[in-house]
Amino acid sequence: MDVRMGLRPGDVGAIVELHGRLYAAEYALDARFEAGVARTLAELVLRGFPGSREGAWIAHDDGAVRGSILLSDEGDGQGRVRLFVLAPEARGRGLGRRLRDALLEHARAHGYKRLELETFSDLRAAAHLYRSAGFERISAVPSDRWGPEILVERYELAL
Repeated sequence: MDVRMGLRPGDVGAIVELHGRLYAAEYALDARFEAGVARTLAELVLRGFPGSREGAWIAHDDGAVRGSILLSDEGDGQGRVRLFVLAPEARGRGLGRRLRDALLEHARAHGYKRLELETFSDLRAAAHLYRSAGFERISAVPSDRWGPEILVERYELAL
């Protein structure tokens, strides 16, 4: 499994599809979740993402996207971690840590002061990766915006 930086043609659709397929199967999230991922990614790309301070790290195997993590510039030294996902066959190999660390190294090198992210409580492995890097949970709010009720969590990290 290799990791590359940047978006190539086909990556946007692959990231959306991977999120939609996995989160429906593993967490029973409905089509609104996949649509939200599509909207978020489309808005980022249409505004010129990734800009010079931003990044997209893509895990791939034989040309197939197996995971992603993105860093968007939110202004005033604030960055947002987005769309962190790993296919089941890519898990348990340290790949999530590699993606997270590449993003954090990039954020520090480009002068970000703080990072934020949104996740939900069922994503325990991801939360562990965030907390082990120093992210702190700042809120947790119940929501049914994607079907079943989940606990939407927000994390922050001061760099």
